[in-house]
Amino acid sequence: MTAPSSFDIASIATIATPFKQKFAIPRQPNLAKAQGVITFGEGFNDINMLKGIEHYSHLWLLFIFHQNLERGWKSTVKAPRLGGNATMGVLASRSTHRPNGIGMSVVVNKGITSRNGQTQLCVEGVDLVDGTPLIDVKPYISYADSVDNAKDKLDDINPIPHRDVFFAPSLSSMLAKIETKHSDFSALVTAVLAQDPRPAYKQHLDNDEKIYRVTLYDIDVGFTIKNAAVCVTELVQLG
Repeated sequence: MTAPSSFDIASIATIATPFKQKFAIPRQPNLAKAQGVITFGEGFNDINMLKGIEHYSHLWLLFIFHQNLERGWKSTVKAPRLGGNATMGVLASRSTHRPNGIGMSVVVNKGITSRNGQTQLCVEGVDLVDGTPLIDVKPYISYADSVDNAKDKLDDINPIPHRDVFFAPSLSSMLAKIETKHSDFSALVTAVLAQDPRPAYKQHLDNDEKIYRVTLYDIDVGFTIKNAAVCVTELVQLG
């Protein structure tokens, strides 16, 4: 039997995350303990679909890079870990611009909740923009999914940055106010900015006076690079 050349795939859920924009999202899952709440859509809001999921500490999320679909894809992509200008084949990369726009992330399973009659699944370590549509959830099985001798030679060329992160002393009262609502805010900002989300061609600069901005939850965060460290200079409540 000849397999069909195209398929219909439905979104089964969406995930709420602190990341309101693609900029500064961790390069891979579990590089920051960002929380996510998965809400299942109509036709998939059946608690029986999750029966037994509590037996697994981690889960695979399969999702759609929905913000990139209209831009299409190319056979080669720029590789940030090679400096931003060197290219690799799209299938040899984790690029968000892919032939079918499908991504996958492994996350920590934090358990099932229900809110207003909606089945929700809480996870941790997400690297997805807020509102990302999910097309599947699968258990992570360590004996099959973890390969002890797997190699990533790009890490020898350009490892993921890890910079110290400091908040300006003038932000202490604002930070305390924010954390009454988002208790993980300081830790999340630190984990995200330590990876230096600036464009790859700027990551060699240990002093960069430009103010970069990222939105986490409902807070606009402004930061610069000074003496090789990330300095958070602004916290602005949005909305």
